[in-house]
Amino acid sequence: MESTYTVTGMTCAHCVASVSEEVGAVEGVSDVAVDLPTGTVTVTSERAPEAARIRAAVEEAGYTFAG
Repeated sequence: MESTYTVTGMTCAHCVASVSEEVGAVEGVSDVAVDLPTGTVTVTSERAPEAARIRAAVEEAGYTFAG
């Protein structure tokens, strides 16, 4: 299953790496694809992850979860 979220505040490859690392550590997440120009984060998992967990991971990385 894929879920796509919007994250704001990312400006560089380091931002992408930080978000990918934190979101990738969420239980059940098998893959994370970050598109810097659009600010989208696509999460692949067996079942839809709780948005609150994704939000917490994005905020832990230092960015804003926009939904």
